[in-house]
Amino acid sequence: AARGPDTVRINVEGAFFAVDKALLVEHSDYFCALFRSGMRESTQEEIQLQDLSATGFFIMLQVLAGESPTLSCEETVKAVECAAFLHVKPLAKYLISSINSDNCIILYQAAAIFGLLDLFHSAALYIRDSYSELEQYLDCLSPDLLDYVDSLVPSSFVAVGAHTPTFEFLEDLSRTICYLDEENNAWKTLSCLPLAASTFLAGMATLENKIYIVGGVYGASKQVVDSSFCYDADTNSWSEFPSPRQPRYDATLTGHEGCLYAIGGEYEKISLKSVEKYDVSSNTWTSLSDLPQPTAGAPCAQAMGRIFVCLWKPLDTTIIYEYETQKDEWLPVADLKRPQSYGHCMVAHRDNLYVMRNGPSDDFLRCVIDCFNLTTRQWAALPGQFVNSKGALFTAVVRGDTVYTVNRMLTLLYSIEEDSWRFKKEKAGFPRTGSLQTFLLRLPNLGPGGPGLVT
Repeated sequence: AARGPDTVRINVEGAFFAVDKALLVEHSDYFCALFRSGMRESTQEEIQLQDLSATGFFIMLQVLAGESPTLSCEETVKAVECAAFLHVKPLAKYLISSINSDNCIILYQAAAIFGLLDLFHSAALYIRDSYSELEQYLDCLSPDLLDYVDSLVPSSFVAVGAHTPTFEFLEDLSRTICYLDEENNAWKTLSCLPLAASTFLAGMATLENKIYIVGGVYGASKQVVDSSFCYDADTNSWSEFPSPRQPRYDATLTGHEGCLYAIGGEYEKISLKSVEKYDVSSNTWTSLSDLPQPTAGAPCAQAMGRIFVCLWKPLDTTIIYEYETQKDEWLPVADLKRPQSYGHCMVAHRDNLYVMRNGPSDDFLRCVIDCFNLTTRQWAALPGQFVNSKGALFTAVVRGDTVYTVNRMLTLLYSIEEDSWRFKKEKAGFPRTGSLQTFLLRLPNLGPGGPGLVT
């Protein structure tokens, strides 16, 4: 490749790469230190890297260029080695976002060997959540690696009903967060919402094992609750935090890399296209680029470490947009034209986005699922229809290769397979009426004498 004045030639195993110096300085702590060291190598036009594979270096360049390479086992190990040796955070982050049931064990072992602690922990958590499905393959792990997985808390399926603030002396059964005790097949109370908190038309999301609640309403005039609330599952405690600058209800809330994103919503019965970001570390909200159109309750999912939302346009068209966090841009990714194509819910698994919509003839009791693959950029319709009595599928969450859905009648689990969702098992329904929001949380405080049954 042609080299400019700010290009350096990197020799790895006899393969030569012409790379922009600024790119390496920005993303690799190794090259940042090298080029700023004043040593002879910092001014050389060619640098030779020892003890590193050309394959790993090429994968790093692909990721830094914004690509999403699919890696074999051997390539995975070499990518982990490169991320560790050159201290490339975006590559380590990409590997974390690509953890799945096929590569979690090899990523876990490689991260242990090369000392990538965040990847090591993330892969261990994935294995813990998928333990029963992966158990037959875990005999390749050393005892200390197995012990670390066993020491972790698996995630639990958590549901929150629609609740509006009421008088303190009234025992409001909807003012609770509940979790599914799968072993005993029963829903149990985890915590009670603060008296002033509303989950009715609220944006809710999880981030770093906490549930955040933004923009619930109370009263017939839909007054927005002034405060926002956070439940910390590690300490079983509540706190308040600032609300967005623009009061909003029925906003979509999603947590990503230490920040919350409040997307659209309504205020005084007018749909909004404004978007705000809350930085947890600085406790501040900032305004971002507007949505392409005003929308409330937009379906949202994260796949491969990226944020996607579903917007609806007449006639019968759903458009998926990606929010590009680095550039602060909304980019159209795909559109789906179907009768009753309004997407009610979207979940992600690997590089697939699954959009749930009404069944034939606007049938809410049956649900149709369409899948968009981010790698091939192709749509596919899942065969058959899915039971959607009282909106069960519109609150789906994915753990490992399993989808959890719930309503008052039952909790249904599906296994995600290559081109279908296969029914896996049935559990107890959530014993309350009304709409639900569902999440996954790790609950370290469960034990004898812990939270009680939901009645």
